[in-house]
Amino acid sequence: MDVQSKVELATALPVEEIIQTDELTTLFETNKKPKHYIGFEISGLLHVGSLVANGLVINNLLKAGVECQVFLADWHSVINRKMDGDWDKIQQAAKYYEAAFKFFCPGVKIVHGSDLYRSNDEFWRKVLEFSNHVTMARATRCLTIMGRSEKETLHVSQFFYPSMQGVDIHELGADIAHAGMDQRKIHVLAREVYPKMGWKPPVCVHHHLLPALGEPPKTDDIEERVMLQKMSKSKPDSAVFIHDTDVEIKSKFKKAFCPEKTVADNPVLDWAKYLIFPSIGSLRIERPEKFGGDVWYESYGQLEVDFAAGKLHPMDLKNGVASHVNRVLEPVRTHFEKNPRFLDVYKDAKITR
Repeated sequence: MDVQSKVELATALPVEEIIQTDELTTLFETNKKPKHYIGFEISGLLHVGSLVANGLVINNLLKAGVECQVFLADWHSVINRKMDGDWDKIQQAAKYYEAAFKFFCPGVKIVHGSDLYRSNDEFWRKVLEFSNHVTMARATRCLTIMGRSEKETLHVSQFFYPSMQGVDIHELGADIAHAGMDQRKIHVLAREVYPKMGWKPPVCVHHHLLPALGEPPKTDDIEERVMLQKMSKSKPDSAVFIHDTDVEIKSKFKKAFCPEKTVADNPVLDWAKYLIFPSIGSLRIERPEKFGGDVWYESYGQLEVDFAAGKLHPMDLKNGVASHVNRVLEPVRTHFEKNPRFLDVYKDAKITR
């Protein structure tokens, strides 16, 4: 595969930003097997954003010849008090995450944080050295990568988190650091600190965050808006989980925010653009003949034009997108129905989604 084709795969939707594209091109020109990193805290059941949106980018990078690594950040999960900070539950849930990514992204390498850190004194030396280049103010601003705010009560352990994540990328030998747009701050920090430590900064690949299906938050603060609008396990009614049935998916989309003829901040159109077209390549809307009959969209652009012009009713769009989301999730859902043991850790949880 030529370099341009690799770059096109690496930058395809749902990717929203590359830091820097010229560095990505050079990387593919000079390295036949570059390494990738993306990290995940271990918590509740996976949703479409956490598995599918991330997985689409991973699969494209795999096609481009990149060695992709999913880092299951168990220590970070304890720091951020996921699953009540219960180490045993986090380890059990990590097996579920591993199974999900191995199924959706065949060929991906799974690395557990506890394995990377075990008997690795050098890692902690590097964390301290990295931290010497980060002020408390900068570390505090980076805590949004944990879903935390400066307005919250913060604990000392949480301030280790950005430096640990920054060093994780280096320890895994990653040439490409990948995450959603909400992780941008830590990648920018790594690119600033690495040269001071004699390390080569990674190329950063940031994908679009699928929004929750509810009405977008009303705030002019861009960062706050991104954090409030993204799909979250804490808002189960406006998130679609990889285990949701066809009936549950349709029910959630039926209640989705989708004002007629409105394109801006429309989560249903957003899902069509960043999930359906990258996954399936087209979108078929089924509707009765008296309402115009079925319509088939080969590009998102035409879908947006028709919806803005009122040629497509919001409910028809919702039904069409819901149907295709189910199509994407059906193989994953079936896989776990055949392997229910991976979900045992969630049986007694107060909040499983």
